[in-house]
Amino acid sequence: MAKRTTIGEYLCTRLEQIGLKHVFGIPGDYVLGFYDLLVASPLEVIGTTTEIAAGYAADAYARVNGVGAVCITYCVGGLNALNAVAGAYAEKSPLVVISGSPGLGERLRTPLLHHKVRDFHTQLQIYEKVTERAFALEDAQDAPGQIDEAITSCLRTKRPVYLEIPRDMVHTPCDAPGPLKTDPPATDRAVLREAIAEATAMLRKAKRPVILAGVEIHRFDLQASLVKLVEKTGYPIAATLLGKSIIRENHPQYLGVYEGAMGREHVRKAVEGSDCLLILGAFMTDINLGVYTAQLDVSRSINATSDRVTISRHHYEGVSLRPFIEALRRASLGARRKARIARPPRPKPFRPQAKRAVTVRRLFDRMNGFLDEDKMVICDIGDCLFGAADLTIHKRTEFLSPAYYTSMGFAVPAAVGAQINQRRVRPVVFVGDGAFQMTGQELSTIARHGLNPIIIVLNNKGYTTERFINEGPYNDIHEWAYHLWPQIVRKGWGCEVRTEGELEEALGVAQTNTQSFSILNVHLEKMDHSNAMARLGKRLSQRVGRRK
Repeated sequence: MAKRTTIGEYLCTRLEQIGLKHVFGIPGDYVLGFYDLLVASPLEVIGTTTEIAAGYAADAYARVNGVGAVCITYCVGGLNALNAVAGAYAEKSPLVVISGSPGLGERLRTPLLHHKVRDFHTQLQIYEKVTERAFALEDAQDAPGQIDEAITSCLRTKRPVYLEIPRDMVHTPCDAPGPLKTDPPATDRAVLREAIAEATAMLRKAKRPVILAGVEIHRFDLQASLVKLVEKTGYPIAATLLGKSIIRENHPQYLGVYEGAMGREHVRKAVEGSDCLLILGAFMTDINLGVYTAQLDVSRSINATSDRVTISRHHYEGVSLRPFIEALRRASLGARRKARIARPPRPKPFRPQAKRAVTVRRLFDRMNGFLDEDKMVICDIGDCLFGAADLTIHKRTEFLSPAYYTSMGFAVPAAVGAQINQRRVRPVVFVGDGAFQMTGQELSTIARHGLNPIIIVLNNKGYTTERFINEGPYNDIHEWAYHLWPQIVRKGWGCEVRTEGELEEALGVAQTNTQSFSILNVHLEKMDHSNAMARLGKRLSQRVGRRK
């Protein structure tokens, strides 16, 4: 006789089996029964202040640990988390989204139950658009298969999935789980051989081959394979902005971040001047391409993603990224080439001028020397991201940002998800004042769990990115005393920074304050900006019809 369990217990078991140790979310009456099961399990529930923050935290957790989970209530919770889940879908971050819902027995004669929108399947239908699989677990016979299909799809595609549990189904008996089969996608070996043959021929002929690697290298755990390929071939390697830190940035063959005309000139010249550009796991988005200032010749490119391989104008379906990279590593690519890495002049050691006002450029110059192997960088959207693009990250996958979906408010809750299971790594968070005002209350969760990120608020009294696109009074925001948040949450340390001397002193205190978070309120001039921001703003202003 088959072993039995309940639907809720089945799901908890699967979450444990895929390596989760934490689940983020906010409870509500439709999901309380499942929350009791989570509390009784080895999984730790991390309560946040809002559902969207739970989604951002789970997203960051997934990027660092391989998979994340968020658990929320019906509609008022699920629809609040929707934007974070949409960002995870866009950027291939594997999340399991779990929502409670009204019990099936409560739905007779379509009553107007609280939280309901239109009909009982509205939230399910919405999530079908932003997840790889979406199921309502409304049948005990089907539920185990639906849970397994969703979870295996999440792990295979690295995209969110959605499971909705009516509250009267949580304790409904079902078959107990067996081994979870997570087979990789099948690869057509004949097609792979043809793709490798064409790619190898192009690379052997090339005089200036360059690798451009993107975020899928991290999502599919291919960093070690990438490094072996780089070191076997001797090719120079650049990263996209979304893929920043997929390889340690002090590697002798690393060029830097490629951002079209937004990025450093030596990187642009190397990538765009390559006669065979090997693109691996990259999203060729407008941001990654410097708002389409990139000049890449498709006829001289080999572009491999998790979905397909494109060589020049030939498309190879049924070939995924891992088998392609591993086959390329084994292929005969000719003699190892000694990469000629053109680098900008080595920056002079930062020497603070005590009374000099802090600027964005000087701030990031100083932070480059502050980072070490025990720190991770988390960037929100805006000039903090563009300024941070040139920071040197000492380990792989120690830089997180929503650089494609570009949703403001990601960084502070992301610090929760990034550190909760990796306490040895200390996040350094760069966030604009506008983004902080969206989700900065997650300092409460950070304080509750004894996390110790260093939060640097770029306080320029508004949305500077928007100012460079199209200036108007709508870009101004009310100024907060960001450094006083420790008084609100009764933990942490904060200070104001206006000069380089004050910055130096603040960083010294923050470095030694390892028992709680530190928050630096860095005052900047309204129009102060990085060089990358100036280039981006000029480009975008043309697209809204106003040249700056």
